[in-house]
Amino acid sequence: MSLSLDHVVIHVTDLELAIADFSALGFNVQRGGAHAEGATHNALVGFADGSYLELIAFLKPHTTHRWAYAAERGLQGFVDFALLPSQMGAVIDAARGRGLDYRGPVAGGRLRPDGERLQWQIGTAPTPDLPFLCGDITARALRVPEGEVRVHANGVQGVATITVAVTDADASLQRYRALLGAQADTGTEPVTLPGLGMRLAALTLGTATLLLVAPSPGAPAGGALRARLDERGPGVIGLALRGPLGAAAQALALDKTHGAAFEILPG
Repeated sequence: MSLSLDHVVIHVTDLELAIADFSALGFNVQRGGAHAEGATHNALVGFADGSYLELIAFLKPHTTHRWAYAAERGLQGFVDFALLPSQMGAVIDAARGRGLDYRGPVAGGRLRPDGERLQWQIGTAPTPDLPFLCGDITARALRVPEGEVRVHANGVQGVATITVAVTDADASLQRYRALLGAQADTGTEPVTLPGLGMRLAALTLGTATLLLVAPSPGAPAGGALRARLDERGPGVIGLALRGPLGAAAQALALDKTHGAAFEILPG
């Protein structure tokens, strides 16, 4: 019942502009269509490692949607990420058995521009530092297209590292261990980074590494990490993407990524 990174969600206020900007950065962007509840539509950037980016925008107000806060406040950038379960019910039951109250499965779906209707199930996290679960009912290849659409002009192959800001690295690591079970045995204990006022822990999600970063107890207020947590709460703050072998590392311009912090690293 291993869990791997499924996708990372980026809220944008203008989907067409985001498609144009990500395309200009060398990504192959595919329009995804409208979600079943009619509140949102999306576009996808799929990678060779099977993970993808979801660019999502609201079509109408939806106050109960879990990302409504971003739309209401005009906040762009990362808002969430999902793990892919091999068996949704079994993963949720196992997490509950370890004291982590994931909710679901709840039905979800989307109508693609070509008329194909997709169905999946969602498992909802009990705390905002954790990802949601997204498991397919229809074939995953319908939701996450394969082949040439996963080839990008900038050479990106997938997600190397996903960094998540949390308020307490030790507490969050225990929750992730409850979710991942034996899979979390490859993780590290939290360590304090001297001089940076942060604590850090790492876990493995398939081919990606998950970094949990939190302000150190007693660290001075006013730092960038505390400011991010105060503004938006726990969540994804950065992605390192796996690029071409031998290429120089590069950070992508935030105005073109709609506030999402990316770095492309040599593969």
